[in-house]
Amino acid sequence: MDKYPDQKRGAPHLYPPVEPFDQRMLSVGQGHQVYIEQCGNPEGIPVVVLHGGPGGGCSPAMRRYFDPKVYRVVLFDQRGCGRSTPHASVTDNTTWHLVADIELIRTTLGIDKWMVFGGSWGATLSLIYAQAHPEAVRHLILRGVFLMTQAELDWFYGGGAGRFWPELWARFVNLIPEDERDDLIAAYHRRLFSGDLRVEQDYGRAWAAWENALASVHSDGVSHGGPSAYARAFSRLENHYFTNNGFLEFDGQILEHMGRIAHIPGVIVQGRYDMICPPAGAYALAERWPNADLRMIRDAGHALSEPGISAELVRTMDRIGQR
Repeated sequence: MDKYPDQKRGAPHLYPPVEPFDQRMLSVGQGHQVYIEQCGNPEGIPVVVLHGGPGGGCSPAMRRYFDPKVYRVVLFDQRGCGRSTPHASVTDNTTWHLVADIELIRTTLGIDKWMVFGGSWGATLSLIYAQAHPEAVRHLILRGVFLMTQAELDWFYGGGAGRFWPELWARFVNLIPEDERDDLIAAYHRRLFSGDLRVEQDYGRAWAAWENALASVHSDGVSHGGPSAYARAFSRLENHYFTNNGFLEFDGQILEHMGRIAHIPGVIVQGRYDMICPPAGAYALAERWPNADLRMIRDAGHALSEPGISAELVRTMDRIGQR
């Protein structure tokens, strides 16, 4: 739910809004159609943008972090969200389906190697994709690192973040009967997949509101989770992935496999006060990645739209583009 940075708060100048030069639906198999767009310079440096969630979808704001004269920017909505169809579907929707989709997009567009730019779950997927296809990745640019570990899920859905936002945590927890509160991901799963559209929408808004309210360090704690259709899709997909531990083979898999991509250069942009994905994950990743440059942003939380994070991402892409 990232919005354009607020210029009055000292946010950087993003590149002006740009329209895609290509928009299409791509059949990726198992009945899924994925929305893809390209903008910027058709002959420029290819970069694929992986949105968060899972289930967040891409937005026009995401086009504006790249010099349109330098970069060929590829954005797409992952399975089940945004403009991809079937909407809110978790059938044949796993991390490994998404990795295959990214490769299909790359080959369909005739791209040999590209940069991968992702935040939050998009950072998770960027790392997993790179570890599966290191030959296709020339640079990784990550924001708000999430390593898909049980410790991170316990932090956000087990009360850790709730110690800082007790009133919002109470609102999130109190929707669940006391005898189910030992596993809130499972409790919400039962309601998000109840088959009752109204129940799924109500609990989808509650699930999304908890996360959205904590995204920015400037948050006033007010969030209603967004429109019902968006919140339902976002929450179902995110809960589905978290229920299945990201479909990874074992806890801590991303860090254990960092040797596969140690040679790939990368930049990690991390908010110092990220309540959703605490900085410990970004630090642990940088410790395993000799070619990574960790940029810890003070006075910043999790959101792409945080002024300090936006500024650093624009500077990073400009710096890389000038080489």
